[in-house]
Amino acid sequence: MLIGILQTGLAPENLAPEMGDYPDMFARLLDGNGFAFRTWRVVEGEFPASVHDAEGWLITGSRHGVYEDHPWIAPLEQLIRDAYGAHVPLVGICFGHQIVAQAMGGRVERYQKGWAVGPTDYDFGGQTITLNAWHRDQVVEKPANARVIASNDFCTNAALVYDDRALTLQAHPEFRPEFVDGLMKTRGKGIVPDDLMASASARLADPLQDKTMAARIAAFFTAPRG
Repeated sequence: MLIGILQTGLAPENLAPEMGDYPDMFARLLDGNGFAFRTWRVVEGEFPASVHDAEGWLITGSRHGVYEDHPWIAPLEQLIRDAYGAHVPLVGICFGHQIVAQAMGGRVERYQKGWAVGPTDYDFGGQTITLNAWHRDQVVEKPANARVIASNDFCTNAALVYDDRALTLQAHPEFRPEFVDGLMKTRGKGIVPDDLMASASARLADPLQDKTMAARIAAFFTAPRG
């Protein structure tokens, strides 16, 4: 199965040589499921010609906000709606989670309570799953056709599912602890409060359920569809 990665941001230049760019992280996360990957750098204006250029789509995270005025935002929203209409499965992560919600009629804002950083616990229908987070924006109003499947006290709409067509997560299952540590030492300084980064650093050794989430994503992509 060919998964098209829609890259909406670039990993920091000082971290990417050692830890890879975002498409590398997703290929590593989903390794072993029989997927092939092709990347389109939509952040640089590179788009597929058709929603059928891949059998499933994955939208990455980004340092940009979905509400910002970039020339690639509107075409990406249209691609999302086209994929939804064509029943091509779509997964969105962090920025991807937010842009899918916005494209489908939801609302995304810079959250007034601030940042979520590092290992974070989410309630998936009674199952606690710990994943790395790195966000200040979040979905404050979900689309009418979305169902909440995970939340916590800080992020109500932490994961959404749109019947069998889209699965989106606010967290970053693809981020390893060393990458989050690198983000805190680069992009976080002067932006994320020091006390929040300190508490996140203290949890970096906590076990993550990234493999559990990878299995859910893979199962979503490969589920039978009419």
